Amino acid sequence: MLAKQETYYEEEQILTPAEEEAALRKAPEEPLFKTVLDTKLRAHGQLLFLTMTVLALLVTVGSGVSASRGYELVAVQQQADKLEQENERLKIEIAKLKSPERIKSIAQDQLGMEVPRQTYFSSEK
Repeated sequence: MLAKQETYYEEEQILTPAEEEAALRKAPEEPLFKTVLDTKLRAHGQLLFLTMTVLALLVTVGSGVSASRGYELVAVQQQADKLEQENERLKIEIAKLKSPERIKSIAQDQLGMEVPRQTYFSSEK
């Protein structure tokens, strides 16, 4: 057996424009919609945000440390190159100072020495 459902409607009241405006300005007793907050989801979102922030900070700090070490390495390599060039220059200067022609010219000019024209050998028997 089918039942018939009857719906009763309230009769519409006729309002004057002033009453209608007052009724529209009156705040509704219940909000039009309710906001339901999922606090677990919010907590998980905050934890995820915090974790991502910390990881980004670590990557940034690591990059900065790597960059500064790279700059230090380049500076040390440049210093090593300069020292190697100075070492080569000093080796060339040492070779020039040890040259026999230089020693001969100093002996003749400053010390008044001369190379003997004849060489005498003596032998004892």
